[in-house]
Amino acid sequence: MDIDEAKREVRETVWSRLERAAQALPPGAHGRIPGFIGAERAAQRLTAHDAWRSARVIKSNPDKAQLPVRLQALAESKLLNTAVPELADIRPFYLLDPAILDAAPADIATGSGAADHAPKVNISQMQPVDLVVCGSVAVNHDGARIGKGAGYADIEIALLTEAGLVGPSTILATTVHPLQVVEGPLPESSHDFRVDLIVTPDEVIECHRSQRPAGIYWESLSAQKIDSIPVLRASSASG
Repeated sequence: MDIDEAKREVRETVWSRLERAAQALPPGAHGRIPGFIGAERAAQRLTAHDAWRSARVIKSNPDKAQLPVRLQALAESKLLNTAVPELADIRPFYLLDPAILDAAPADIATGSGAADHAPKVNISQMQPVDLVVCGSVAVNHDGARIGKGAGYADIEIALLTEAGLVGPSTILATTVHPLQVVEGPLPESSHDFRVDLIVTPDEVIECHRSQRPAGIYWESLSAQKIDSIPVLRASSASG
């Protein structure tokens, strides 16, 4: 079995586990970073951690599962970055700065709210990121994670790493339901990153820091994927 097929099997197992236990929020777990019962408590546990308290700039995914995290970041006047869907703009991130935004956090923190109220920014306009909060489908105690399969989270981290905005001092975290924390190894590719913190509604799991990808692994990207992401297309053309 190849890595992609092994990852698909893990996703299907975890998605089904959440749905059988009635722990996935509508519209269900399959095919996405699942919203889960207890996401607010997981966010509260994360925001009580030293990594959160010391962070001034946070990068988060735009999924429902991490909405409570984004709301708290805005409530605490932290700078928040989220990605443009599918990185489909030469300015691939939104800058959510509570000091300049013109709407309530609840209207800004969703993906559509960011598109309506937050400016898009080039990577060169961004500040170094103290804490990354990512969504996951599955994660193990070593910090290995599996996303929903599109690969954008890995590309986002790689772009920020190459720009020097994600570095050794940046903490990578994920908030998940306990049923998403699996035992044993997970299939990994060379471009996959691991997280330092796993936060559930019940606990914080601190993972042993492992070596992170140094940037974009071009050999792992198809020509179609490169062409669909403007910043990658521009970098490939200039290189």
